[in-house]
Amino acid sequence: MTITAEMVKNLREKTGAGMMDCKKALTEAEGDFDKAVELLRKKGLAAAEKKAGRQASEGVIGSYIHMDKIGVLLEVNCETDFVARTDDFKEFVKDVAMHIAAASPRYLSREDIPEDVINKEKEIYKEQIKNKPEHVVEKIVQGKLEKFYSEVCLLDQVFVKDPEGKKKVKDLLTEMIAKLGENIVIRRFVRYQLGEES
Repeated sequence: MTITAEMVKNLREKTGAGMMDCKKALTEAEGDFDKAVELLRKKGLAAAEKKAGRQASEGVIGSYIHMDKIGVLLEVNCETDFVARTDDFKEFVKDVAMHIAAASPRYLSREDIPEDVINKEKEIYKEQIKNKPEHVVEKIVQGKLEKFYSEVCLLDQVFVKDPEGKKKVKDLLTEMIAKLGENIVIRRFVRYQLGEES
């Protein structure tokens, strides 16, 4: 299969990966565009993991107001002021703020959920399935906990603007790290809704 410059260009535009990486991925995927994207994402993931330990103290505070009824403030950090000023970074912050307004996460990540909240959830799930055999209960509880995480944790939620409804916010974050070449951290957020009890 011949890999054309047009194919490389399209892959580069979609993934933000370098020219040679795109060509390599297309060659490895034998011209299959989706497979090449997947290969680059896997490589991006490895690159993102390497960058995860690096200090991220620059960034921006982003905001999003929806119809004067819902407001979000969000801090996203990166390593350099240069990256913080890029359109890609700003767009990412805006998209995440919009996602928070729409999806209303209660926590940033699983690690932020207090132990007593998780224990309460487990208690409820066990009560719901108390007639099941013991060896099945733990698997069901774990499955229900995963669903709970995907509802209340920002990083585990499916990104609201993903047309396929598969990409999670943490996947979007990983792609941004791979694309911009720096560690990026969603540090914290707050969401206000008019008339909501605090």
